[in-house]
Amino acid sequence: MNKVESPCVGSCCLNQKDVCMGCLRSLEEIKEWGQATDKRKKEIIIRIESKKTALK
Repeated sequence: MNKVESPCVGSCCLNQKDVCMGCLRSLEEIKEWGQATDKRKKEIIIRIESKKTALK
């Protein structure tokens, strides 16, 4: 079984909207990560990947 890797890049800094400037997860997503199912983690990864694409 493949473990879903954390998108954390070790550069944690929240902006005014409580979104990490390093990995683009919200504070709520960061807090839930350790307890989240693989399905939920994949949903978070997909959301931040689409956000990265939109920021380019």
